[in-house]
Amino acid sequence: MSNPDPLPAPADPAPVFAALGDRTRLILLSRLSDGKRRSISALAADSRMTRQAVTKHLKVLEQAGLVTSSRSGRESRYSFDPKPIAGLKAYLDQVSLQWDGALARLQAFVEDEGSGSA
Repeated sequence: MSNPDPLPAPADPAPVFAALGDRTRLILLSRLSDGKRRSISALAADSRMTRQAVTKHLKVLEQAGLVTSSRSGRESRYSFDPKPIAGLKAYLDQVSLQWDGALARLQAFVEDEGSGSA
């Protein structure tokens, strides 16, 4: 029995998963998820993080495509970009389908073996 062609693979999800694997970056994304652009100073306010630490984390998020930056005078302002999250959802949906297929094949194999030995 042949398997249907797999869905096309999305872009490499590893950098997005890696960027999301840090609690500080998740907090920054949460603060940016309201759609407002914020400066590094605004993101560092009310936290124990320095502006340098915030900058380091924002660069990782930006490289993963999760935030975008734009200049406003002398400041860079950052905003959340949800597209990579949609890409992760597509990737996880694809993995889920593959596991569903593997489990169905295993179930069929076990049921066939069970009916043949009786």
